[in-house]
Amino acid sequence: MRQIVLDTETTGLSPDEGHRLVELGCLEVFNHVPTGNFFHKYIDPERDVPEGAFRVHGLSAEFLKEKGQKFAEVVDEFLAFIGDDELVIHNASFDMAFLNAELKRAGKSPIVFERAIDTLGIARKRFPGAQNSLDALCRRFNIDNSGRVKHGALLDAELLAEVYLELMGGRQPGLVLDAAAAAAASTTIVVRERRLRPAPLPPRLSEEERAAHATFVATLGAEALWVTLAG
Repeated sequence: MRQIVLDTETTGLSPDEGHRLVELGCLEVFNHVPTGNFFHKYIDPERDVPEGAFRVHGLSAEFLKEKGQKFAEVVDEFLAFIGDDELVIHNASFDMAFLNAELKRAGKSPIVFERAIDTLGIARKRFPGAQNSLDALCRRFNIDNSGRVKHGALLDAELLAEVYLELMGGRQPGLVLDAAAAAAASTTIVVRERRLRPAPLPPRLSEEERAAHATFVATLGAEALWVTLAG
């Protein structure tokens, strides 16, 4: 099952107030495990970046104008990458609102909300009353987020992919056992030929010891194990 883990960075909290996307990061997962395929773009918002937003993601209007592309320039590549697959998003209503505002501006059809899997909603059901931010979930699942000094769409998508895997039950022990079984099945068993001594070793028992043993066995009776085996 193919899904796309998605995250965005923006100039503010609401597209209804004229705020725009500044970064878009998508990570392909198959059966909840990242494949290594990704989509990442800096977006020129064609407006200023407020100081509060800059403190969150560190992307200035100058940087975005120089390094970014307008959303209309990358929209077809973005839509081709996500295809018709489900989108895994933390706080999906926020990102979907911005994505659909940008799609509308670019003359494209909106993405229906039913395509989104909201990991924030899943986390709130599993851990009611607890902190369920991406950072909090990384701490809960022992996921290394030390590189997350500031928010970044692709980095956050990578972390969210790990969080999503844990929310779905984590790596199953069966996967490890199956891998071990496959490795065992592919192991070559070497059968070594039995080699006989060219000359037998001399007996270690003396004649006196043999005679004493025979005398002892004779006292055990006809049904004794020693007698049966000897016969």
